[in-house]
Amino acid sequence: MKSCVMSFCNQKGGVGKTSTTALVSYELAKAGFKCLTIDFDPQANLTSLFIKTKSKQNTGVVSIKTSLMTAIKNDIDFSTISIPIASNLDLIPNASDFFLYSRFLETSFNNEKDRVHYLAAKINSELRDKYDFIFVDVPPTFGLANDSAFFACDQLVIVLQTQERALDGAKVLVNYLQSNLIDEFQSNVDILGILPVLSKRNAQVDLEILNKAVQEFGQENIFKHQITTMERVKRMDITGITDSNTDIWDKKTHKAYKDVAEEILERLGVNK
Repeated sequence: MKSCVMSFCNQKGGVGKTSTTALVSYELAKAGFKCLTIDFDPQANLTSLFIKTKSKQNTGVVSIKTSLMTAIKNDIDFSTISIPIASNLDLIPNASDFFLYSRFLETSFNNEKDRVHYLAAKINSELRDKYDFIFVDVPPTFGLANDSAFFACDQLVIVLQTQERALDGAKVLVNYLQSNLIDEFQSNVDILGILPVLSKRNAQVDLEILNKAVQEFGQENIFKHQITTMERVKRMDITGITDSNTDIWDKKTHKAYKDVAEEILERLGVNK
């Protein structure tokens, strides 16, 4: 298959973007697709989750030799800093120094176009031919850093927590992508769909927000499979990803994200 660079996004924090990135990439890797996740957030929550996952599997401490910002500053090939987390699943780790990324772009390039194009060029030349899926985990912000991340993507999935502010954030993001990246920089990024994250299945508020999302974006653009907020996912932030065949909550969690992963393949027209 042709490699796909993708990001789960919304301009509101706490909607489940990082957990979704981690668990969808994990499920696609289990299905045999070669996956890379790039932690593009200075909070480095994805890095923390995956390092805990790898440490748990290997019963040892995993050290990060080169972070994303170190590779950028020293023009190190991104493919040389990835860390294998599980079979078919790699991570490019991040650290708190990533807040310097926008400054790096501003001082290294004379025009906005070259700044926005930087990450896409690195991914295309150093990573794209090595993976089926490359996921870029971004913070919930507007600005140059995220512009470069979104420009590097082929597809975006908007993660919609069923709250009014998250719906407003999704609307703002769609308008921003159109006016800023597509119109100004001729980005080819497409929105694969809207992925609802429900606080409680069949709750009235959730249903109301979902109905508003359908009216705003169209039923065909809303994922059929939805994520319900689960305590097991919160627990994985502490323990790393657990995947027990005998634990009912592990099985339920992985089934939910496997369904989303399979719908992504369906929407992309990729054979499983």
